[in-house]
Amino acid sequence: MITLHHCVSARSFRSLWLLEELGLPYELRMWPFPPRALARHYLEENPLGTVPLLVEGHVHMTESAAICQYLAARHSPGVLDVAASDAHFGAYLNWLHMSDATLTFPQTLVLRYRHFETGERLQPQVANDYERWFLARLRAVENALTEADYLCAMRFTAADIAVGYALLLAEHLGLAEQFTPNIRVYWDRLQDRPAFQRALARQQQAALAQGVPITPAPDIRP
Repeated sequence: MITLHHCVSARSFRSLWLLEELGLPYELRMWPFPPRALARHYLEENPLGTVPLLVEGHVHMTESAAICQYLAARHSPGVLDVAASDAHFGAYLNWLHMSDATLTFPQTLVLRYRHFETGERLQPQVANDYERWFLARLRAVENALTEADYLCAMRFTAADIAVGYALLLAEHLGLAEQFTPNIRVYWDRLQDRPAFQRALARQQQAALAQGVPITPAPDIRP
């Protein structure tokens, strides 16, 4: 059995969405955000105090893009992953890593310095600069979608889930209004997927059942 430790709308949503796409049985453990501050006993599960934490047997993983690659390769070879022998393998890996290192990272600084900090620790210029950084990096997504419905291999893959979370985070931050038409159509296409909708419903149901607030709380890692 796979166990996923998750906060509502945090990076761990990548893992949750992929599990729903795979149709695998799993246990969803919900935590208040941030668990390292609000549920200190979570540190016994993950000393970093971050989500996601995915456990499958002896495997413990904490990086959301890596979990996407792992689950797709282990449980969906040739469907949601891209094989190393495929000409699109390099692009697939690049999108997986870009999703977090290049697209999610600047948004976490917008989140922190525009919304989470208070008083003198608010940094409007930092938030504005990293908002522009994120929107500029979205040009790569725009370019990839000019002649294709998905990012690589001419089909839906785990890379679309990884990048799709960055678009979900942009929605929470009010940045989606600046999406180009191609990205807006792509994002609508991703949200129409039944597995995406099931993941949203599953996290809400699990949060209510486990007594966890359902207000979106994207995962920053200060």
